[in-house]
Amino acid sequence: MPNLPEDSIDSALFQENERTSSVGQPKEVVSVGELHLRAGGYLPDVEVAYESWGTLNSDASNAILICHALSGDSHAIGWWDRLVGPGKAIDTEKYFVVCSNALGGCQGTTGPASSAEDGRPYGSRFPVVQVEDMVEIQARLADHLGIGRWLCVAGGSMGGMQALCWAVQYPNRVAGVWATASCAAHSAMQIGFNEVGRQAIQRDPEWKGGDYYDGPGPVNGLSVARMAGHLSYLSDQSFTMKFGRRLQDGDEFRFDNGIEFAIESYLNYQGDKFTNRFDANSYLLLTRAIDYFSLKSLESAKCKFLFTSFDSDWIYPSHQIEQLHAMAQEAGKQSEWHEIASPMGHDSFLLDDQRQAEIVKAWLLRF
Repeated sequence: MPNLPEDSIDSALFQENERTSSVGQPKEVVSVGELHLRAGGYLPDVEVAYESWGTLNSDASNAILICHALSGDSHAIGWWDRLVGPGKAIDTEKYFVVCSNALGGCQGTTGPASSAEDGRPYGSRFPVVQVEDMVEIQARLADHLGIGRWLCVAGGSMGGMQALCWAVQYPNRVAGVWATASCAAHSAMQIGFNEVGRQAIQRDPEWKGGDYYDGPGPVNGLSVARMAGHLSYLSDQSFTMKFGRRLQDGDEFRFDNGIEFAIESYLNYQGDKFTNRFDANSYLLLTRAIDYFSLKSLESAKCKFLFTSFDSDWIYPSHQIEQLHAMAQEAGKQSEWHEIASPMGHDSFLLDDQRQAEIVKAWLLRF
């Protein structure tokens, strides 16, 4: 492990957080049956990994669903511990909080690394997934849990897209949607960043067309994809504050074509760490899913909306959330939008435990 500066950024979006809560239940995996996917594929049996915290009311009126971002998992009380937990904005002593691993992921829910009917990993045979498919599986999980209607569905980035899908896909099953640092559809730049990551993986000779599970896999390509993604999730200001042009070792350049700057060491470390917990095929599948996502209207929604964005988030800029707020208002829905000042870029939605938390807590109290 490289010698990271003491004040180095540790992006919450990709943290492997092992913290638990006394009110939480262990991760569970349930089968929700076959799935005909919207792009034409078919899965004979889908398993969903999920975690829950708190106690469900007798009328199931206090249930909140949290949807994770691209590389997240079901452990919301870990990666979103600034907002989710006892006494926090999403209070697990008041609400019954559920988070599942997304369809196509690699943390317990059926994905490319899962075994197909022939006993071998799906690999290249895994069908194309869209955000709407992820939400259909979450709806089946809600049925399994006896939840007919969510008090709120919340999420950031890819999680925000899932929350928005709930509003139009199952309008009678959600009272409120909170989407943070998200959008109605990716821009060319957002698609471009995802394509850089995909190409890094697919050009790794160990990718083998997606059927690499008998070998090391495209760990180098996935590491580079992670580095590119990590750059987009933070801001120039945050990198400058934490790293500047600081050298990793000593006060002089070595001119040896090795790691010279602290930021280089940091990105290499983050990239290598990521390969220990994430599957390259899932990365390809999920980045495609969010690139395909395109929300045209909120007319069919029957819930109220909360939108938050951050002024330093350049990969999911505030004008995209403002567009969603406008869509909700044009559709005659109750909606509010807050832009929050933060130097941490896109990761602000995971790191801000003050202003965002206050907004969310106050909004939930108005239900």
